[in-house]
Amino acid sequence: MLKLKQNIYDDEVFFKEYTAVRKSGTTYNDFIEQPAIKSLMPSLEGKSVLDLGCGNGQFASYCVDRGASKVLGVDISKKMLELAKQENNHEKIEYLCSPIEDLDLSNQTFHVIVSSLAIHYIKDYSNLIKTITKLLAKDGEFIFSTEHPIVTARKDMDNWVKDEEGNKLHWAFDNYQEEGQRKQRWHIDGVIKYHRTISTLVNTLIINGLNIKNILEPQSTPAGLEQMPKLVNERRRPSFLIIKAKKGL
Repeated sequence: MLKLKQNIYDDEVFFKEYTAVRKSGTTYNDFIEQPAIKSLMPSLEGKSVLDLGCGNGQFASYCVDRGASKVLGVDISKKMLELAKQENNHEKIEYLCSPIEDLDLSNQTFHVIVSSLAIHYIKDYSNLIKTITKLLAKDGEFIFSTEHPIVTARKDMDNWVKDEEGNKLHWAFDNYQEEGQRKQRWHIDGVIKYHRTISTLVNTLIINGLNIKNILEPQSTPAGLEQMPKLVNERRRPSFLIIKAKKGL
């Protein structure tokens, strides 16, 4: 029997809670992940962009605003793409409903491929990177963010050890070299993610002919620390890893 890909974003409860949080504008995405990934983006003037796991199309719209000639946004969630077409519809943006690991874009290449916090949901990372490499134009760039392996390593993903008053004492770290599936509650029970070591994330890119250009383990912006004081804990352990790689020298 063919096993369907995980699609938590079309779950009614998850979709409602997730979109409410994102619309608040005060999230880890707003103050840590998005500023970091945007800092690594090249000039997009006249370039084609593939956005893997595009969600509500906000980043696709960002790319068009910065001169991209066209953007193809791909996401497994019908609900998120419906939202994208409502909130970030543009003649230069096309949306495709598909698991990103099943992409079949024969004879197409892109100057820039970007993926924001989607790759840790993908079981076969190696095959995905092979596909991405084929889809990159000559000198094309791939920029992606993922949950940091420090976060995903421990099988029990509730990692802060606290005292009786609830103060965070330290971050529990274990099972790092044991790659594979992790489950956690995130709005709903049973959300599946895949833990990989930093060496696996980086070496798989190198093996497929991509050159590493930058790696970030970002902290919060100053505005984030003002509006979400708990983000100071990013200094104790990072939530995200952002990697930029290039096809060719």
